Amino acid sequence: MLGQLTTLLEDYGIWGLIAVAFAEASFFPIPPDTLLIPMAIINSRQALFYALVTTLFSTIGGVFGYWIGLKAGRPLLDRMASGENIRKVESMFQTYGGWAIFLAALTPIPYKVFTIAAGVFHIAYRPLVFASLIGRGLRFFAEGLFIILFGPMAQALLAKYFGPLTALVGLAVVLWLVLRQRKGGL
Repeated sequence: MLGQLTTLLEDYGIWGLIAVAFAEASFFPIPPDTLLIPMAIINSRQALFYALVTTLFSTIGGVFGYWIGLKAGRPLLDRMASGENIRKVESMFQTYGGWAIFLAALTPIPYKVFTIAAGVFHIAYRPLVFASLIGRGLRFFAEGLFIILFGPMAQALLAKYFGPLTALVGLAVVLWLVLRQRKGGL
C-alpha cells in the first residue's frame, strides 16, 4: 500500500514532494527521500532545487508537528512511540535542546517523533526551526549532491550507505556534545 501511495505522489511531481516533506515531519510514515531521490535522478539539474524544497517544507512540517505536540500533547506521542523512547527523547531535550532536533533531522531517527515531542516538552521555538533547517538541509542537499556526482548509480549507493553514514555523523555529533558538556558546558 505504501508503494502505491509513493507512486501516486510521484505522479504529482514537485507538489507530491512538498506534501510528503511536510507530512512526514509531523505525522506521515513515508520519508521524503523516497520521492526526492528518484525525482533528482530523473532531472539531476533540479536536484539542489528539490533538496531546497524538501528542506523548507520538511521544516514547515516540523513546525506543524511542534504545534501538534503543543495542542494534542502527550497522549498522541504515547500512541506514536513507546514509553521508553519518549523518556529517551525527553532526556535528550532536557540535556541538549535543539541538538536533539538536529540529530533527528539529519539521521534516520523518526523526525516526526522529535517535532511532536518538542511541542510536548515546550522546547524553544527558534532552536527547533534552526536545527530543522540545518539538519534537514544537510541531509537533503547531501543526497542532491550525491546524485549530481554519481548519477543514476546514486540511488543504490544512497540506499545502502546513506542511513549508516548519517547515523555515524549523528554519533560523532553526540560524542562531541558529551565531550563538550564534560569540559564545562554547551
